[in-house]
Amino acid sequence: MKNIFIYASLIASIFIINSCAVNPVTGKKQIVLMSEEQEIAMGKDADPEIVAQYGLYENKVLQDFISQKGKEMAAISHRPNLNYEFKILDSEVLNAFAVPGGYVYFTRGIMAHFNNEAEFAGVLGHEIGHITARHSVSQQTKAVLGQVGLIGSMILVPQVADFAEPLSQGLGLLFLKFGRDAETQSDQLGVEYSSKIGYDAREMAGFFNTLDRKSNGSGNAELPDFLSTHPNPGSRNIAVMNLSVEWKNKLKLNNPSINRDSYLRKIEGLVYGEDPRQGFLENNIFYHPELKFEFPVPQGWNYQNTPQRVQLAPKDGKAILMMTLAGGTNLQAAAEKAVADNNLRVIESNQVKVNGLNAISVLADVKPKEGAQSSSVRTLNYFIQHNNAIYHLLGASSVGDFESYSAYFSQSMKNFKELRDASKLNKKAERIRIKTVEKTGTLKQALSAFKVPESRMEELSILNGMQLSDNVQQGSLIKIIAN
Repeated sequence: MKNIFIYASLIASIFIINSCAVNPVTGKKQIVLMSEEQEIAMGKDADPEIVAQYGLYENKVLQDFISQKGKEMAAISHRPNLNYEFKILDSEVLNAFAVPGGYVYFTRGIMAHFNNEAEFAGVLGHEIGHITARHSVSQQTKAVLGQVGLIGSMILVPQVADFAEPLSQGLGLLFLKFGRDAETQSDQLGVEYSSKIGYDAREMAGFFNTLDRKSNGSGNAELPDFLSTHPNPGSRNIAVMNLSVEWKNKLKLNNPSINRDSYLRKIEGLVYGEDPRQGFLENNIFYHPELKFEFPVPQGWNYQNTPQRVQLAPKDGKAILMMTLAGGTNLQAAAEKAVADNNLRVIESNQVKVNGLNAISVLADVKPKEGAQSSSVRTLNYFIQHNNAIYHLLGASSVGDFESYSAYFSQSMKNFKELRDASKLNKKAERIRIKTVEKTGTLKQALSAFKVPESRMEELSILNGMQLSDNVQQGSLIKIIAN
């Protein structure tokens, strides 16, 4: 027995020694249970899922800009050998993130909130820093994997969360939560990298104020929260400001770039907020103008809309409600496929009509796990045929809570119908519009001159990275929102 323990200890020691690698940023050894080839493969596998989940925002000017700056920065980073890719996701949420192997993503929401190239460069450097310091790989090694998708963060009942995960495309890499040490290190790298390509890193500190103001005013989060594990914004600002001065002196940057006007002109016409073409929520009704349908949603539930599905969950996290396109060539085939894919045991199935549309309703439990006596999750499913497509509306909760939530599920499913309201069918997206200030005064006065309603003043001040009382000069550029 003693020899077995000695042998096991020897194997463990060899494993740890072989798993040590030199961190590219710190130059120190760290335990990493993944080779660089595996890291690259991880990112390569995750990228198409991320793009499928959120969609790309097609804008050649902005895409060329982030690719050019990204490659310029990658070249001076601690890991210039990686094949970096930089993409804009079609999401209104204010965020940026990176996955292993060189993949960096910005949402159109965060692109709308930058007010100059230097702010963008600071965040770009921060995200590249996560890659160069191998933060995601380190988190994988520690097995600290966040819940998957928005649904994962909403669901509090473990059994329901287990059921939700496969429906959320396994996008675990997006939801790795970095510790404060990792975030501080990425801030430091953001200052270093942006300074090295000639930008004024002090602007990065200013952008943290925008992040803080925006996060305090919004409870919606489709993507991982940029601020969730970051240092306190106040101390973070001071640290970044001090570092930016150090790098400015070290690099002898006498006139670092900010490039406000050139950046603002690049985002002229950028879609702002939810894009109606992809569906939108208004007064507790979800409308989809392109697919021409609507259905009500429970009031106060958290909401996420992506190209693949609409997802909702109550604040207590005990249920989920989602809608997606169903597979199968007809209603029966679609129902059978969903039952098989979701490992369901049918309790009851009926052919029904939903506002004149052919449909099948299915009450089913998730089959119990091996060794379990009974199912822990119950589902209500409606498969509805409309305009040569089949829609799958699914509600799920624990068996014990199902009666409490079944009325919410039924309300949404039984009121699915064709969208005919011309005002909803023709709803246009709001866009960023860049305007020239005609008269020196406060930001509020300038916004009022462009007929911005009082109810949106604070929103527009955050978008412009300013306070309403700040002075703006005649001839300067500001953002407003218009169709």
